Amino acid sequence: MANVLMKTSFLFPGQKSLYTGKVRDVYNISDKFLVMIASDRISAFDVVLPKGIPYKGQVLNQIASKFLDATNDICPNWKIASPDPNVTIGRFCKIYPVEMIIRGYLTGSSWRSYQKGSRVICGVAVPDGMKEHQRFAHPIITPTTKAAEGHDEDITEAEILAQGLIPKEDYDLIKKFTHAIFQRGTEMAAQKGLILVDTKYEFGKGHDGKIYLCDEIHTPDSSRYFYLEGYEERQATGQQQRQLSKEFVREWLMANGFMGKEGQQVPEMSDAWIKEISDRYIELYEGITGEKFIRAESTNILQRIESNILNFLNNS
Repeated sequence: MANVLMKTSFLFPGQKSLYTGKVRDVYNISDKFLVMIASDRISAFDVVLPKGIPYKGQVLNQIASKFLDATNDICPNWKIASPDPNVTIGRFCKIYPVEMIIRGYLTGSSWRSYQKGSRVICGVAVPDGMKEHQRFAHPIITPTTKAAEGHDEDITEAEILAQGLIPKEDYDLIKKFTHAIFQRGTEMAAQKGLILVDTKYEFGKGHDGKIYLCDEIHTPDSSRYFYLEGYEERQATGQQQRQLSKEFVREWLMANGFMGKEGQQVPEMSDAWIKEISDRYIELYEGITGEKFIRAESTNILQRIESNILNFLNNS
């Protein structure tokens, strides 16, 4: 099995800080650049699982890079370059502490809440009588707080504004961007025979005062996809939808008694299961992009990444 990238601890010229997220390591270079390294860590239910998935970081980084390029006419984004299969380097932004989750369909956590009787999600009213995976009349935005540790929490637009997390003028523009980028992603997915079900976006403000789309977009970690073919038939007959997302990992964990709650143990991840997850991520890449996945050299991942980043920084 290929080597995996579980953590980094580089010291780059001008480095001011290192933020280690659930999956990404982000280096602040002189408050000028953000160097984001997509590791092979995998998280579910806001818990980082103990073993990494070969090529997962490359899959996420390269999907996000393609979609950032394909949406920068809608909203400026932070990306400057992708000098390595696992790396995106972009402009320094101060990230808003809210994740903009937009949902086109009633599924996942929103469906689990709906099943328990909730008819309001993050301040948005949802009608009675809906089925799992049913399309909303219009996509809805259900934001969450962006937790430094532990679980993100649902939050309403009114609470975001009341707490001063995002100024109203900025939030109104971010909402507009969220709907427009989701529409573009929906159109691009349909061209590949897919449905973009739901996703999340993060935004930040640059030194120039502009709002930028940041982080990853439209990856299987941040998004959920259904296959378009057969969707209506499956809904009509009550069958589960065919998904192209990380949901299969969550389902495996739930089937083995783990949902990230206190006292629960992560089930053993066998080599065969890890290979299956890796293969599924590569399938996701090829399905979403329509391109063959080319595995990056993995003999010495850390050395490769450090060399490529230094080459960019030395020539910038």
